[in-house]
Amino acid sequence: MGLAASLYSGTSGLLGHGEAMSVIGNNIANVSTVGFKGSRMFFEDALSQEITVANGVGQVGRGVAIGAVYGDFSQGSLETTNESTDLAIGGNGFFVVSPKGEDIQYYTRAGNFRFDKDGYLVDPHGYVVQGWEVLNENTSYVSSSSTSASSNEIKTTGAITDIRLEDFQSPPQETSHVDMIVNLDSQSEDTATNASDPYFAMFNNWDASKDTPLADTKYAYQSTIKVYDENGTSHNLTVYFDPVKDDLGDTGGKQMWEYMVTVSPDEDNRSFWTGAANSTKKGVLMIGSLTFNSAGQLQSVSAFTLQNVANGDNPSNLSEWAPADFSQSGYPVCTPNFLGTTDADYTSQDAAKNIEINFGVRNKTTTWTLGGGLNTADDLNTTTNPPSLITFGDPEYSANATTTYSSGSTTIYQSQDGYTAGFLENITIDRDGVLTGHYSNGQILPLYVITLADFNNKYALYREGGNLFSETRESGPALTGQAGTGGKGTIASNSLEQSNVDLSKEFVHMILIEKGFQANSKTITTTDNLLSTVIQMKR
Repeated sequence: MGLAASLYSGTSGLLGHGEAMSVIGNNIANVSTVGFKGSRMFFEDALSQEITVANGVGQVGRGVAIGAVYGDFSQGSLETTNESTDLAIGGNGFFVVSPKGEDIQYYTRAGNFRFDKDGYLVDPHGYVVQGWEVLNENTSYVSSSSTSASSNEIKTTGAITDIRLEDFQSPPQETSHVDMIVNLDSQSEDTATNASDPYFAMFNNWDASKDTPLADTKYAYQSTIKVYDENGTSHNLTVYFDPVKDDLGDTGGKQMWEYMVTVSPDEDNRSFWTGAANSTKKGVLMIGSLTFNSAGQLQSVSAFTLQNVANGDNPSNLSEWAPADFSQSGYPVCTPNFLGTTDADYTSQDAAKNIEINFGVRNKTTTWTLGGGLNTADDLNTTTNPPSLITFGDPEYSANATTTYSSGSTTIYQSQDGYTAGFLENITIDRDGVLTGHYSNGQILPLYVITLADFNNKYALYREGGNLFSETRESGPALTGQAGTGGKGTIASNSLEQSNVDLSKEFVHMILIEKGFQANSKTITTTDNLLSTVIQMKR
């Protein structure tokens, strides 16, 4: 019994070390496999047999058994690639993929993904990468005419879903805000003068019936910016500036400038012009004045627009112009109605597409303050009742505001928030897994957030082959979340995680397994010699 048992003990050693060599061989075979996680076999002694000994009962081991095969989930090295959809996870977590049309999920560390012909982001098997769709609501994007960008917190909607690019177009956005920060040379000449209407001399010189409505000799400075209607068509919005000097008396050191916000008369499609008694001021959206202190810093702004013009009225008369309404942000607004939309001629109408104008100061209230005993905005065209008497109720000045210093007139900063329609040009994926589309109109739209999954017991995951794992009862359910949250790692785009197999360690393990196998074979050959001796005793 004893010699036969020795044979079985040696045989168990051969079998165990043979399986261990298979594990090592598999690790070495996958040394170049993207995202591969190696394994290691652990042995345990087999059940011992009790035998009678002089001092009672002893135990004799009967060989070796395979105790466990655990995966090595340590981080692999990252290789830089040229594809933005090559993704690697730095830290814990797995990408989630799912066969199209099937309610089953697999998990992988291999992030070599590509978009297929249907717009799905898939792995090499055609399994679709899973994520959350981004709720693009009240989100700020980069504008093609803006020099700055702002972003809000990414909000997702719904359950985990297939990542698929279906809409390759960015819809247009009409302009609703214009920043116009300029320096107006305090030494500029008063080119447009009018003794009776000194603050509206440029306005009186505007003639929409001419090819050039305002001659270049009738203003000191102008700045033009492209704005967009709701259909994505661009329009030139020009603001003219001219100092008010020659027709004024003592201003107490203050400097006055008139301004006029205009578009091309052909693009001013407000419906009241059709029945107006006079359309020479067509194209003028807003008029007003800027008041500066003696140091050239902006003190107050007045703004007037056309509101509720009746059929047959004459919008060319200043009496038809009233103080502009304020936006919710506290800026005066004008309404161009580029597309001739019904009920969109005035700021108060529901269909109006208003544009707020920012010269560097906003009103923290929505009311005007009337100074000098004024009760209404009437007769503001006279030198005794200048428009500077109408001011913001509670002004808040920006650090970057319009000035009138003794230097050349120049545009310091201008921007607007509209854009035309655009087409998807490329995508990027940031460290938080946000998949963002970059469009030809300069817009940057977050589209999806890639899902990462982790497990309480990732060592119990089942290897499906093809770099895929599936959950088991022992692993527990997947704990999904966004990259960088809940202990999950971050995502590196243009990178692939390489196999974490260390060849030097594998070769050392191979040597040890080889020697163990040889030693167990010696156990069998030695036991064979002993059995031969026993058989020879019969002779």
